[in-house]
Order: sequence, then structure tokens, then C-alpha cells
Amino acid sequence: MPKRILQGVVVSDKQAKTVIVRVERTFLHPLLRKTVRRTKKYHAHDESGAIKVGERVQIQECSPKSKLKRWEVVSEQA
Repeated sequence: MPKRILQGVVVSDKQAKTVIVRVERTFLHPLLRKTVRRTKKYHAHDESGAIKVGERVQIQECSPKSKLKRWEVVSEQA
């Protein structure tokens, strides 16, 4: 089974080797037929510590690295 890859924006880089990424998804409301936006925050592992707040990144599922970290940064986008 392939690992999921999500795209989001880094909202915090204060922790060591960890960034918090905000991922936004859109879907159609089942009754109102209106596009709805929802966001969720993920803790992701950043070994290098080079990722900064405001950057767009891709994160990928991985084995648990700590209590909250189940994702790792794959690549940085422009």
C-alpha cells in the first residue's frame, strides 16, 4: 500500500527536528452543494531543521517517530 503524500504550509518550526504543517482540503457539502474548506495540522519530522515558517512542503506518512509525529518532510516547494 503506497504511503500518503500531503501538501501544506509550515506554521511552526520552534521544536527541534519537528515542524507543524497546516494541510487544507476542500470538498463539496453533501446537502448544500457548496465548496467547504477544512484544515488540519500535522507534526512532521524535519531532520535537517532547514524548513522555516511559511514555506510550502510535502509530507509523507512514516512509522511513528514520537507520540505525535507520524509524518516526515519529503520535499520543499517554491
